[in-house]
Amino acid sequence: MSDVTVEQFAEVLKVTVDKLLAQLEEAGIRSLGPKDRISEDAKHELLAHLRKAHGKAQDGGAPRKITLRRKAQSEIKVAAPLGKARMVSVEVRRQRTYIKRDVLEEQARVAQEVVDQQREAESAERAAAEQQARRDAEQQARDQAEKERRAREEKARKPAEDDKGTRYGRQELHIAGGLSARHKKGRARPDSRRRAATVSTDRKHGFELPTAPVQHEVAVGETITVAELAQKMAVKSSEVMKTMMNMGVMATINQPVDQDTAVLVIEEMGHVAKVLKADQVEEALQAGMEASDEALPRPPVVTIMGHVDHGKTSLLDYIRRAKVAAGEAGGITQHIGAYHVETPRGVVTFLDTPGHAAFTAMRARGAQVTDIVILVVAADDGVMPQTKEAIQHAKAANVPIVVAVNKIDKHDADPEKVRNELSQEGVIAEEWGGENIFVPVSAKTGEGIDRLLESILLQAEVLELKAVQDAPAVGVVLEASVERGRGAVATVLVKRGTLRVGDSVVAGEQFGRVRALFDERGAEIESAGPSIPAQMLGLSSPPNAGDELLVVDSERKAREVALYRQGKFRDVRLARQAGQKSEDAFAQLGEDSKGTVNLLIKADVQGSAEALREALMKLSTGEVSVKVISSGVGGLTESDVMLAAASRARIIAFNIRADAAARDAMRDQNVEVRYYSIIYEAIDDIRAALTGMLAPEVKEQIVGLAEVREVFRSSKFGTVAGCLVVDGYVRRNNPIRVLRDNVVIFQGELESLKRFKDDAAEVRAGTECGIGVKGYNDVRVKDQIECFERVEVARQLGT
Repeated sequence: MSDVTVEQFAEVLKVTVDKLLAQLEEAGIRSLGPKDRISEDAKHELLAHLRKAHGKAQDGGAPRKITLRRKAQSEIKVAAPLGKARMVSVEVRRQRTYIKRDVLEEQARVAQEVVDQQREAESAERAAAEQQARRDAEQQARDQAEKERRAREEKARKPAEDDKGTRYGRQELHIAGGLSARHKKGRARPDSRRRAATVSTDRKHGFELPTAPVQHEVAVGETITVAELAQKMAVKSSEVMKTMMNMGVMATINQPVDQDTAVLVIEEMGHVAKVLKADQVEEALQAGMEASDEALPRPPVVTIMGHVDHGKTSLLDYIRRAKVAAGEAGGITQHIGAYHVETPRGVVTFLDTPGHAAFTAMRARGAQVTDIVILVVAADDGVMPQTKEAIQHAKAANVPIVVAVNKIDKHDADPEKVRNELSQEGVIAEEWGGENIFVPVSAKTGEGIDRLLESILLQAEVLELKAVQDAPAVGVVLEASVERGRGAVATVLVKRGTLRVGDSVVAGEQFGRVRALFDERGAEIESAGPSIPAQMLGLSSPPNAGDELLVVDSERKAREVALYRQGKFRDVRLARQAGQKSEDAFAQLGEDSKGTVNLLIKADVQGSAEALREALMKLSTGEVSVKVISSGVGGLTESDVMLAAASRARIIAFNIRADAAARDAMRDQNVEVRYYSIIYEAIDDIRAALTGMLAPEVKEQIVGLAEVREVFRSSKFGTVAGCLVVDGYVRRNNPIRVLRDNVVIFQGELESLKRFKDDAAEVRAGTECGIGVKGYNDVRVKDQIECFERVEVARQLGT
C-alpha cells in the first residue's frame, strides 16, 4: 500500500481518526495530523506496538495470550402492566482470556527466585548472628575459666605458705586424685612432661539435685485463681487441677477458688499456706494510693440543692446557657447531673441533685463529694421540707452553704421571709452577723448570677482547694447505668489524680479497664483531671452510686480487689437471705392476715432505682407491705418477666422499655408491667394498691334506744320486755346491747320484735313494742335496750 494520509488509513482500519492518532502517539510516532501522510515504516512500528500490547511476540510468533469475545442475542417475553406481553431483546457478551503456560511458569519462576534470595539472605544473617553468639559464648567461657584458674591458684597458694617445705626446700605439689592413673609406666605420652599439673580443688558442679522437697510459702487472699496458685507453688497448672480433682473439686485454669479450698490444695501439695488477714488487700490498695507529688489548685465542686420546683436546674441552666430543665420529665431532676462550666472567672464543676423527697440518698451523696453547697430557696415559697433536709446534709458533711434566693422577679417575692426562716434553721446571713452568703438571683432574667459566681469562687479561694494531678486517679461514682451497645456506663467525679483511657480501675465490687471517656456534652476525651466529671465505659457491671473509684496497677490487681470485696459481702448477703427465708416461712403462715405487694424494679440509672426502692419500701405498714424481689438497671428482658411471673410480682419500669422477647413473655405469662417517667406517679400507684389491700375499718353507729316499761314471762316465748322506743328506731336484724344504769351488761341480738301480737321488722320512736332478747332472760324494768349497726369505712394508707 502506497503512502496514504492518516485520515484515509483510519477509514481503512475502520477506526476514528482521534483513536488512530492516540495509538500512533503511544507507538512513539508523533507530529502527525489527520492530513499528513503515514509511511510504511510508521505502519510497521504501529503494528509491532499493537502486537506487543495484545500479547504477541515482536517477531510475529504465537501470541502469549488470547482473548475470546462471544456475543449472543435472544428475546424474552415480559408481562406488561395492562396484561399484554411484550418482547425484549437481550444481548449477552462474554469474554475469556487464555495465557500460555510458559508465561505463568516464567512468572512463578521469577517469584520463586525472589523468595529464594530472601531466604538465603535471612539464612546468612541468621548464620552470622549464631556465629557471633558462639564466639561471644566461647570468649565468655574462656574468661570464666581464666577467672576460676586464678581463683584456684590463689586458694592453693595461701595454705602452701604456711606448710613446711620438703627436705630439699621445695614446696609440696598437690596432684588431683585419680590423675596419676592416666600416667602409668610405659604409657606416658611424649609431651606428658610439658602438661601442667592440676592442683587439688573442689570439682563439684554448680547445680545439685535437691535432697528434700522445696516448700514454698503461698500467700492466699479471699480468692485466688488456679493459674496464680500454680505459679506461687512453682508447679504446673495441670498438677494443681489434678490435685483438686482428687479432692472432688472441678476447676479450670482461670477459675477463682475460695480461700479454704486453696489452703487445702496448698497443704495437700506439701507447701505452707499464709492466709492474708481480712483487710490486708484493702490496706495494700490504700497504701498504693498515697500520693507524694505536689498538690496543685483545682476547680471547686459545687452542689445545687433545695426543694422540688424551686428552680435548681433552671439556675444551672442559665449558667450553662443550655436547656436542661425542659428535658427532665415533669420538670424535676431524676438523677444527679454533673457539669463543669468554664466561666470568665475560672472553671466550676456543678452537681444538680433532685429535690423530691424520694431522692434523699442522692442528696446525701451530692453533699459528701462537694466543696460548696448552693442552697436554692424560692423567694415566693420560703423554706420547705427538702430545704431543711438539704441543710442537714450540708452540715453533716461540714460544707459551707451559699444561699441563692431565687425567683426574686416575681411580684410576691419576699427575701426577708426567707432570711427569717433560714435563721431558724441555723443558716444566718453575713449581714446579720452570720457566716453564710445570701445572693438574690433570678434564673429567668439572670439577675444576680454574676454575683453568685463571684461568691462561689471567693469561697473556693478561702478553702484553698488543691489536689495532686500527676497520680493514679481516685474518684467517686455519681451515677451508673446500662446502655445498649455501650455496656456499663458510670458517671464519675475525679477527686484527685488523672483518669485516662486504658487505666485499670476498681469501683466497689466491679472492675475493668477504661475503654472510653466522655464529657457532659458527649464529646470523647482522653483524660479527666481533679474535679472534672466524666462518663466512663469499660466496667464489668454498673457499680452502685456512691462507690469509690480507684485506678490500680493492672487489671489483675483490679480483679483481685473486686473479687475480694464480692467475697467479703457474700456472707452478709447469705446471712440476710437466711433471715429473710425464716421470716418468710413465718409470714406465709399468716399471709391471709397481711397483704404483700411483690415488685420488680428496673430503671435507667442506679440512683433512680435506689430512690424508687427506698420510697416504695417506706410505704409498708403493719398490715400491708412492699417486697422488692429484684432491683436493677437497663432495659426489661425476658428473664426479668419470668422472674416476676415466678414471684407473682408486678414490674415497675422507670424510664425504660421492654424488648420484643420480653413483650411476648408478658403476654404469655400475664405479668403486669407499669411504665413511669416521674417517680411520684409510681409511688402514688403503689400506695393506691396497698390502700385497696387494707381491711376496712368497722364503725358502730347507734340507731335507736328503747326503755323497758314492763317485763312479761311466758312459758312459750320466755321473758318478753314491754318497751317504748324513745329515740331512733329498733330493727329486728340489728345487734343490741342491754344497759342498766348506763352500764352495758349484755350484748347480743333480738329473738323477737312484736307490735301488739304481730311480728314487726322495725319500730320507730314513740311506739310501744315487745322485745325478746336471745339468750338473756334477766331483763328488768327501767333497763335500756340500745340498737346499733356496724358500718365498714374504707381506710387510707398511714391511718
